[in-house]
This record gives sequence, structure tokens and C-alpha cells, in this order.
Amino acid sequence: MISYEGLEEVLKEKRIGKSKLGLEAGLSSRTIAKIAKGEKLSGKSLQRIADYLEVLPERLMREISDNSILQRLRDEKDMKLPGGLYHELQIRMTYNSNHIEGSMLSEEQTRHIFETNTLDVGEGIPVDDVLETLHHFRAIDYVIDVAEEVLSEEIIKQLHYILKHDTRDAGLSWFVVGDYKKRANMVGGRETSKPAEVPRHMACLIAEYNARESVTMEDIVAFHAESEYIHPFQDGNGRVGRLVALKECLRHNIIPFIIEDAKKNYYYRGLAEWRSERGWLRDTCLDGQDSFIRLLDMLEIPHA
Repeated sequence: MISYEGLEEVLKEKRIGKSKLGLEAGLSSRTIAKIAKGEKLSGKSLQRIADYLEVLPERLMREISDNSILQRLRDEKDMKLPGGLYHELQIRMTYNSNHIEGSMLSEEQTRHIFETNTLDVGEGIPVDDVLETLHHFRAIDYVIDVAEEVLSEEIIKQLHYILKHDTRDAGLSWFVVGDYKKRANMVGGRETSKPAEVPRHMACLIAEYNARESVTMEDIVAFHAESEYIHPFQDGNGRVGRLVALKECLRHNIIPFIIEDAKKNYYYRGLAEWRSERGWLRDTCLDGQDSFIRLLDMLEIPHA
């Protein structure tokens, strides 16, 4: 749902009617009708109105989601509310997802960076661990922003770019940031898709997933597992995959899950054995969903 409460407030403050707005801002009658019906305007039309009214575009139009958890995350993100669901999701998911991949930052150090935007991490912490922590915060923001969009290769690649740009890997000639791998790789001794196969394999996986009439928790877990078998990027596959799972849970009104670092051995076993035994990974993800539910309960947030 689209709300134009902000636009109405600005028009009231400036004593401008919609007819005058349309005439002086050069808007079509169709655009004015969209506002009246609560339909989403194009970025170009919204910017034109914002320029005419001399305000920021984000003040005028607001998307309101039917998913109460997603809407809460968006509201708290915009408010920069401390101690809420958005705050805790950022810290807990960033710490656990990065630590699974070998980051040396503790949860408290991750919390300190998010809450103060300063460093107090002691000696011997790689610069990339700090950068990838900051990048992961921004990646979660991106997921919240695009949560309701249809999953696409562009979204997945953008997540990889957000995570890996400006890192040491980005300076390597053979490492591609924000695009699929150039060199063959293995994971856990297991062969993955060859670089030449990745575009086709990812396109097929995404098309098959998006063709579903309804998406369940198990469908999201399956997508995550199968994308890990493809392993489309040179590095960062796990973190991108877990962010995609967060996005898709929010898109389909499913309570998200956070894989905790303490459960990473179960998680790795579940991924490795997925094609022969699906229960292990599914149960690990359901355990992560239980952790998210406990967080909702602590914050007294209703959930189905």
C-alpha cells in the first residue's frame, strides 16, 4: 500500500491544492489520479513533485507493507530507533553470518560498531572484517528496501557488490565484485557449477522459484541450498544466500531465521547432505526461526 500522508501535509503547509500542483509541476492528470488512488508514482514523477515543493522525495510517499514485521523494520530503520527489532536484527545477523565465514569480530565488537559507528576492536583484527561488518549492515538495509520485489539476478548481484566492494578481494584481478565467478571453485571438497554454467544455472533456479504460486519456508531453504551447490560467486556465497533468505521470508510474510554461529556445524552438514537428506538443514533453519521468534517475544511484537 502507498501512503501520501507526507505529500498531503506539505501541500497543506504550503496551501497548494492538487490542481495547482499538477499544473505548476507539469504533472499529467493520470499522475494526479494515481496519487488519489494511492498508487505508486515513478521515481521521476516523485522527484518532479519534490523539486517543485522543495522537499526530499522520501517525505512525500511511503510504502506500507501488509507484513507487520517488514513494516516494523522499515519504520525503525527510518526512525533510527535504538534497541528495537531493526537494531537487534542488524547486530545479531551481521555477527553470526560473518562469524560463520571466519570473521574475528565478536558480537560485542559488532554491536559497538553498529551503535557508535566507531572502532574499539583491539589488535589483530583484519581490516576486511571491519569493512564487511559495515557492508553487511548496509546489505540488510538494502534487503529491507527491496524485500517486496520479485527476486532477480540483479538483486542477488547487488547484495554481493554491497558486501565485497572496497575489500582486499576487490583488488584482485581475477575476483569479480557484484558478478558471477570467473574461476572454478569447490566447497567442502564438493564440485560446484563451472563459471560458464553459472548464468544458466542461476537463471533456471530463480525462474523455477519465482514460478511457484505460493512460497513456503522449505522453498526458501531449498533455494538457499541449491544456490550453494551452484556457488555463483568467488567468495561471499553464504552471506549473500542468507541475506536472500531474509529478503524472501520478508517478501512472503514468513518469520525470518538467523543461523547462529554456534550452530554452524549443523548448518554445514545440512548444506552438504541437502540432496540426500533435507531434514538436517530444514531443522537448523527452523531452529534459527525459533531464535527470531524469541526476539519478537522479548520485544513484545505480535506474530502469527
